Amino acid sequence: MISSVLPTYNRAPLSFVSGSGSWLTEADGRRFLDLGAGIAVNALGHAHPALVAALTAQAGQLWHTSNLYQIPQQQALADRLVEHSFADTVFFTNSGTESCELAVKMARKYFYDKGQPERVEIITFDGSFHGRSSAGIAAAGSEKMTKGFGPLLPGFVHLGFGDHDALTAAITEKTCAVMVEPVQGEGGIRPLPDACLKGLRDLCDEHGILMILDEVQCGVGRTGKLFAHEWSGITPDIMMVAKGIGGGFPLGAVLATENAASGMTAGTHGSTYGGNPLGCAVGCAVMDIVNDPAFLAEVNRKSSLLRQKLEGLVASHPTVFESVRGMGLMLGIKCKVAPGDVVNAGYAHEVITVPAGDNVIRLLPPLTISDAEISQAISRLDAAAASLSTS
Repeated sequence: MISSVLPTYNRAPLSFVSGSGSWLTEADGRRFLDLGAGIAVNALGHAHPALVAALTAQAGQLWHTSNLYQIPQQQALADRLVEHSFADTVFFTNSGTESCELAVKMARKYFYDKGQPERVEIITFDGSFHGRSSAGIAAAGSEKMTKGFGPLLPGFVHLGFGDHDALTAAITEKTCAVMVEPVQGEGGIRPLPDACLKGLRDLCDEHGILMILDEVQCGVGRTGKLFAHEWSGITPDIMMVAKGIGGGFPLGAVLATENAASGMTAGTHGSTYGGNPLGCAVGCAVMDIVNDPAFLAEVNRKSSLLRQKLEGLVASHPTVFESVRGMGLMLGIKCKVAPGDVVNAGYAHEVITVPAGDNVIRLLPPLTISDAEISQAISRLDAAAASLSTS
């Protein structure tokens, strides 16, 4: 008999009932150090006082009115994002998946309105993840994502990760955009080198096509800057964000330049819940904290500390681990054993990590993790690895 909850997840036998900062408490009372943060969602940890206060205050006033009316909290968050990014305009969604849908529509509509309706193809890369909607799985293109769900949405060209020659050759009179994650998350914490992002920006400019960045996982302070592409000194035309922007509340957005968004006029897109007062009140509180230069400096300091300790961990367990990679507090350990085994061993030692592609486990802790908690994390991962070394 099928479960009342559709069984599309292989869930761990854990039920968390409360959380505080970097810690989750299981129903049986065990406390787990959370290095997953809800897959990079709980950017400020669990039950952050500023987010609780923002949500509680807004919940006592107004939850929902719809986008038929002005929403002051939405305007306030949009203003913050525009002020501190490349963007001129923002559309709010409930998730990264929805942000992907709009980014695809926006890029195609841009060229349609310019009298080039044949420009519909979007170039994407192996190992990418852009959500699980019809557009998202078609964009990723992997068999794991698409098998059994055909016919797939057409208009995506898939290239090997880092294949510059193939990228240049793939641009045709049908290309409207290139879509890429500055740091692949699900694909195994694979950063795109700054030189590649710069080259990609130059290539888009040369051919007059749009650059779409997917910063759903790597954005909002995760890499030590507000957005990951800032490290390379380039700006996109369209960018998808979600996860960290809501600090745990379902919230996403598409940021765009005025030029890239020019085709999106009244009636071309909509959302019932997107940009609701609750989500945007929390989003404003997140931005006020994460966008502080002192906060981002601490993310960078702590990421250096964590990475240094992880390098030592890898060296201590050469039969279990291979290498460390990533940026900021978006780090991955490439494993010599099945990543699921490492994740499960972590559960036994009350530490949470997240599996990814390319035999990698992800470490995506709250950006508020303390030095002492980083030391605890290494101690628990060391014990987990030791259990695998001797098993």
